[in-house]
Amino acid sequence: MSKLIQYASLHATPWKNGGGSTTEIAIAPSGATFDNFDWRISLATIAQSGPFSAFPGIDRTLTLVSGPCVVLDVGNERQVALSEREPVVAFPGELAVSATVGDAPTTDFNVMTRRARCTHQLERRVVRDFSTLERRSPTTIVFLAEGESLTIISANERVAMVRYDAVVLNTEDVWTLEAASATVFIVDIIPNDEEE
Repeated sequence: MSKLIQYASLHATPWKNGGGSTTEIAIAPSGATFDNFDWRISLATIAQSGPFSAFPGIDRTLTLVSGPCVVLDVGNERQVALSEREPVVAFPGELAVSATVGDAPTTDFNVMTRRARCTHQLERRVVRDFSTLERRSPTTIVFLAEGESLTIISANERVAMVRYDAVVLNTEDVWTLEAASATVFIVDIIPNDEEE
């Protein structure tokens, strides 16, 4: 069976620097900590400008979910304005990254994978009526970023989601995503020994 993770059942953890909070959505292996996870998915609210925590050996992808804009200074090498125009940024976790928040907080979807063990891919997809999802990796997570509801259907399952819910799909290969209008993030986790 697929695992539905209901956002309403999760709890936000304030950052030590007071600049925001993070709601952990999923982590593997189960019960892992920051020191030993293979992969981690979370939703963060950035309320104040300031530095990100460093995560050596971790690859990160950050995607804007809501809010106007946050400017990221990535490793003193480049600046990225995370906004509707450019909603995704990827960077190594060991780089020094600081965020500059504008007039309002932003909510961002965060994928982290331990480089020595696995990699990840993130697809941002707009669903109107229906869309077919063919599995590309052993672990696939679907997150409903925008839209009131989404239904995920396979030959054997039907899972109903509301905004900010996530589903870790079971091993079936083909799924149908149904929604009047929704934006979903599809995350594939690829173990290093699966790469070609």
